[in-house]
Amino acid sequence: MTQSGHPSSAEAGAAPANSAEHPWPVRSVAVKVMQWIDRLGSIWVEGQITQINLRPGARTAFLVLRDPSADMSLQVTCDPDLLRRSPIPLQEGSRVVVYGKLTYFTGRGTLSLRVIEVRPVGVGELLARIERLKALLDAEGLFDPRLKRPIPFLPETVGLITGRASAAERDVLTVARNRWPAVRFEVRNTAVQGPTAVPQILEALAELDGDPSVDVIVLARGGGSVEDLLPFSDEALCRAIVAATTPIVSAIGHEPDNPLTDYVADLRAATPTDAAKRIVPDAAAELSGVRDLRARSAAALRGWVERETRALAQLRSRPVLAAPLREIDRRAEEIERLRAAARRCAEHAVRTEATATRHLREKLTAVGPAATLARGYAVVQRVTGSERHVVRSIEDAPAGSQLRIRVADGAVTAAALGAQALGSRTMGSRTPSARTADSGARRDDEERTGGN
Repeated sequence: MTQSGHPSSAEAGAAPANSAEHPWPVRSVAVKVMQWIDRLGSIWVEGQITQINLRPGARTAFLVLRDPSADMSLQVTCDPDLLRRSPIPLQEGSRVVVYGKLTYFTGRGTLSLRVIEVRPVGVGELLARIERLKALLDAEGLFDPRLKRPIPFLPETVGLITGRASAAERDVLTVARNRWPAVRFEVRNTAVQGPTAVPQILEALAELDGDPSVDVIVLARGGGSVEDLLPFSDEALCRAIVAATTPIVSAIGHEPDNPLTDYVADLRAATPTDAAKRIVPDAAAELSGVRDLRARSAAALRGWVERETRALAQLRSRPVLAAPLREIDRRAEEIERLRAAARRCAEHAVRTEATATRHLREKLTAVGPAATLARGYAVVQRVTGSERHVVRSIEDAPAGSQLRIRVADGAVTAAALGAQALGSRTMGSRTPSARTADSGARRDDEERTGGN
């Protein structure tokens, strides 16, 4: 027979092929199974003892070895002395590593592991395994804080996985309901230690995670030894927690206890009581906070209204709002004062300039040709055709010249009969009055002739 369970070529040649017309008898199947299992040889197996049957005087001890992470078990037989000589007393729940060979009993169709060596797994070995698993999960990133899901502020329904009628269950329910009476719980009672703990917890976790009404799941258990808390460091449970979609709170043991579920859960609580405090708010504290916030808001609003009222009162008390026309009247009066001041300034400037003009006119009149003529002076002009030349010297009026003599009240026409020199100095120089009279006479002549 080959390893695949099919008959070998030699057997196929010796016996007809298996079919409905040529079935194998039970004995043949049993023998073939026994031969196949016998080829496995001796093996090392690890598991947890769930049952020990050691009868006094019996030559064989019967045990049930169970897988801690799955609902699978194996019958084990051994010499009773192996159990009695164990350095650590073996009992139900002990983790062991056994060495033996599988035996298939053809008469009963049962399978049993006949062991010749039993090694208890001590606390040191368990802690070392936990540390190795912790390092493995950490390397895979299952402890990454970015994977942590936020815990809802006020969950409507809380899933609770804990032991039946345990102190952890009582603490979580009591504290949570005292803090928030409206909270609802979906409780799943499972084994929290021993070989059946992990399968039951996995089943309860899958059920609660699939319930859409559950907002958060709490794993709660009281304190215990390393062996008691070992299910909460199981690899399958840790991976199931990471794969869950519902936030999970790990509340296992007391503060010093740190199973691996504390690292992969979304929130670690030191105790079940602490978990209850952290998953639901305190109604009394929240109401007190609301009252405080309302009082502070009301005080802030009243303060704001009072400030605004005072500001409005100050604005209304200002003169511009108390008597709006008063400012207009004041401005009107100020404008009138300014206008009067401007008028006075303009009048004063006009009077000043008029006085200066009068003084200048008087000065000009005093030195003008009319005043000179009024004092007895005269302007003599020689008339040559339409041109008139002021006589400045006797040479300008030779005998026979037609002369025009300008005096204060008119002009006299005359002719030069001759000239008489009074001296070189008198003949060659002219007084300022004569020059002024000369220029005045020219201006008067130009005015009378229109500039011609």
